[in-house]
Amino acid sequence: MTARAIMQATDMQRALTRIAHEILESNRGAQSLVLLGIPTRGVTLAHRLAAILESIVPGTSVPVGSLDVTMYRDDLYQQPTRSTAPTEVPVSIDDATVVLVDDVLYSGRTVRAALDALTDLGRPKIVRLAVLADRGHRELPIRADFVGKNLPSAHGERINVRLVEHDGEDGVEIEEVVSA
Repeated sequence: MTARAIMQATDMQRALTRIAHEILESNRGAQSLVLLGIPTRGVTLAHRLAAILESIVPGTSVPVGSLDVTMYRDDLYQQPTRSTAPTEVPVSIDDATVVLVDDVLYSGRTVRAALDALTDLGRPKIVRLAVLADRGHRELPIRADFVGKNLPSAHGERINVRLVEHDGEDGVEIEEVVSA
């Protein structure tokens, strides 16, 4: 498997900064904003976005949480068993602007599961979606509101998002997956 770099650390930082500005513009500020990351890397990206938002609007505190969608997935029977992560929502999401944050948008099934999970937690005023990479190939009519980079890819390729907090370095790469 040969991987080729698509984004370096500086590209990722630039994309996250742009997404933060777009979030502030669409929300007309940071009021009533809640970021919920989808584990694992979505949570880390949500924390990074919150830090950028707080640096753009000094004195603002943007609540960040995590939303595990494992038990809401419709493809559990096809996927290997994966352990659940905690869902942590720091404030009420009722009447809030919730921004779901994930690393890669692909089929849309993870986001559909996240929307189902949100209904168990409350009723947000609006739900937005921010992703670092959108690779296309949607199976459901779901679209990201904020995208770091569109990465058209083949079904036989994998997008790997690497974050310092998990992998020791930042970067996005695409690799061809050789099926056995």
